Amino acid sequence: MTKIYIAFVSTPGIFAGIIRKVLKQKYIHVALSMDETLEECYSVGRRNPEIPFLAGFEKEDKNRILKKYPMAEYKVCEITCTPKQKEAIRERLRQAMQNRRYYHYTILGLPLILLQIPFRQKNYYTCSSYIAEVLQVCGVWEWEKHTSIVTPKDFLIHEGKETVFEGRLEEITDGRAEKPRKVQYIYG
Repeated sequence: MTKIYIAFVSTPGIFAGIIRKVLKQKYIHVALSMDETLEECYSVGRRNPEIPFLAGFEKEDKNRILKKYPMAEYKVCEITCTPKQKEAIRERLRQAMQNRRYYHYTILGLPLILLQIPFRQKNYYTCSSYIAEVLQVCGVWEWEKHTSIVTPKDFLIHEGKETVFEGRLEEITDGRAEKPRKVQYIYG
């Protein structure tokens, strides 16, 4: 068995603040990483941390994110999978990165997600819907709902993961990250 990682992200900003209020949760962005230190980390999100409206599939640059959002908070969780599943995920991410100009963030789908109405918009995703689809197609996780309406909260409450880090992004980038003590979370 091997591991993949889900990074939950909380960054400051007006757009992020609106989403946090609507969803009533701290972490509103998720990314999928092949390693615990987020060197090989991907998501559907901002193409440039400074411009919230230009979004699509990207390899996340934690140093660039740290520069824009020095107070960014992260929670990194590991998921156990087989080496074959991890390789299938890596290949999907490689192909998506190669064709990233065709992947976009779904603005039109946001109201449908809030209403929990499944939808399909070719090559348009949210951060969580893209990762949910990848994990499902590669046989790592199954979802009780359509992947188009999976949110970061669904990842948080999914039982198939273990927290390996929670704190500021700067702790990961400068090597100070330590495994967290067990914390119980209550979601409402």
